[in-house]
Amino acid sequence: MHEVICDTSPIQYLYQLGILHILPALAEYIVVPPAVVEELSVGEAAGVNLPDITEFEWAIVRSPVSEPALPLIADLGTGETEVLMLGWESRDAVVILDDALARRAAVLKLAGEGM
Repeated sequence: MHEVICDTSPIQYLYQLGILHILPALAEYIVVPPAVVEELSVGEAAGVNLPDITEFEWAIVRSPVSEPALPLIADLGTGETEVLMLGWESRDAVVILDDALARRAAVLKLAGEGM
């Protein structure tokens, strides 16, 4: 089964819609980088209805091991950047992103690898 790595906004919107249970239905566990945990925490502290993702047994927090040749895109947030880095470290990852710029960076990386 593919590893699933998720960014902040999909978690936020699924939670706010009351359908966060969709994520663990995709895979045994969902990987989130520390930047996503931090973004959710900051939003919750600001009064936004957000979950503490670390309370879910199906969520695994993992930091990227290395920094592969990440495109120098200043407009990517830390969450998107770490999600992309984790995705590039795993050969068969499914990455859930809603940010158009991050998706474009992922497609460019895949095209560069001849996939």
